[in-house]
Amino acid sequence: MATCTTCGNDYWLSFEVKTVTGETHTFDSFECAITRLAPLCERCDARIIGHGVEVEGRFFCCAHCAREGAKGLGQEIRDTVGAHPG
Repeated sequence: MATCTTCGNDYWLSFEVKTVTGETHTFDSFECAITRLAPLCERCDARIIGHGVEVEGRFFCCAHCAREGAKGLGQEIRDTVGAHPG
C-alpha cells in the first residue's frame, strides 16, 4: 500500500503520477491528484481540468476568463472546442 500525497490515506489501489519536472506523487483518487496538480485559473480560481486557455504564459479555465484577465487581448482569445465557425 502507498500513502496519498494529498490526503495521507494509505490505500491499496493508489497510483503514481510523474510530472514533467520529474516529481513523483502518489494518490488514492483522481480527486486528490486534481487538487494537488491542476493549476488554478488566474481570474476565478477554478481548477483547470481540461486544456484551459494559455495567454502569454498565464493560465485560465476558459476564454471568458482569459479575456477578462488578460486585458488588451480582447476578442482574439477564443475557446476552440465546439466553437461555432461563424
